[in-house]
Amino acid sequence: MAAEVLADAGEAVTLFEAMPTVGRKLLMAGKSGLNITHSESHADLLTRYGAARPRLEAALDAFTGEDLRQWCLGLGVETFVGSSGRVFPVAMKASPLLRAWLARLAAKGVEIRTRHRWLGFGADGALRFETPDGEQQFSFDAVLLALGGASWPKLGSDAAWLPWLAGKGVAAQPFMPANCGFEVGWSENFVERFAGAPLKSVTATSALGTLPGEFVVSRWGIEGSLVYAHSAVLRDVLLAEGSAVLTVDLMPGRSQERLARDLARQPTKLSFSNRLRKGAGLEPVKAALLRECRPDANRLDPEALASAIKSVAIPLRRTRPIAEAISSAGGVAFSAIDEHFMLKALPGVFAAGEMLDWEAPTGGYLLTACFATGRAAAGGMLDYLRRAP
Repeated sequence: MAAEVLADAGEAVTLFEAMPTVGRKLLMAGKSGLNITHSESHADLLTRYGAARPRLEAALDAFTGEDLRQWCLGLGVETFVGSSGRVFPVAMKASPLLRAWLARLAAKGVEIRTRHRWLGFGADGALRFETPDGEQQFSFDAVLLALGGASWPKLGSDAAWLPWLAGKGVAAQPFMPANCGFEVGWSENFVERFAGAPLKSVTATSALGTLPGEFVVSRWGIEGSLVYAHSAVLRDVLLAEGSAVLTVDLMPGRSQERLARDLARQPTKLSFSNRLRKGAGLEPVKAALLRECRPDANRLDPEALASAIKSVAIPLRRTRPIAEAISSAGGVAFSAIDEHFMLKALPGVFAAGEMLDWEAPTGGYLLTACFATGRAAAGGMLDYLRRAP
């Protein structure tokens, strides 16, 4: 995105890519449908960036979710709003957008050099690269680092750059998983029967609040959109206290009082599973989760059982490894960059995207801010180049 802005301004631009092809993480993000942005109001969208909002707001104001949709349309990629408010290309996949974008960049004269992995700075400040022809060095009037975070390192974002910038006096926070799954100590029987099963139409509560949605039982714990929505606060509680709990309401559409009445009406001769199915409408995976987290559930009276169904406490042991996370928290501290995304310790060197210390939930917010900060950093580069002697 920065390359496009710079090329439009008449600058000669070289884009270095470590991998054999560009946009691999974008393609991975679009594997099951490229969620490019969200259709909610811009005011609501800004709230999704938490503590980083003050430092991202100007960039997001300058390139909103609606601006991003129009930009896609300019590439010949129509978008639509899904039932959840998320925005996707009509074709769903990322590959048509990426092909059109690369063609546009080529037409603007942007030179792309693949298999060029940045190795840090040379003695004179030049950029060192590992290339198919051995190590090479290049110098430029202005540089943008868009090196990603630390999730999905096999796609290129491995955070190897952290010590190189630290050596230049650039402050950064350690990377942590964001939008991640959590490990739970499931019993073998529960894993064998229900690993991969979704829990739909539930709500989950943490320090963040209560949100509706669905998630999936995995062999090692829980994952999915509803878990990801709570992942930042759950991760922080785990770090601070060593344990955390996600509380799930298995029947959010039915009050506890009604559940208690419905359960009390069931004949005592029915098995516990049938009581849950007929009295509470619990499908097998929900009933099994209740029993997994409350082994005494079959001995509870209707009132206590209804309460248990409305508040199943899932004890979390730890986050899954950052390499599996959808995104990451941490990175270059905002105190280390100026309002134009230039590194204070390295005049002429800018940073954007996930390598900065911010996080956001899934729903199109991650890509929106990556695009917006890329454009904003390019604006800072142009300003720097115009001021250069």
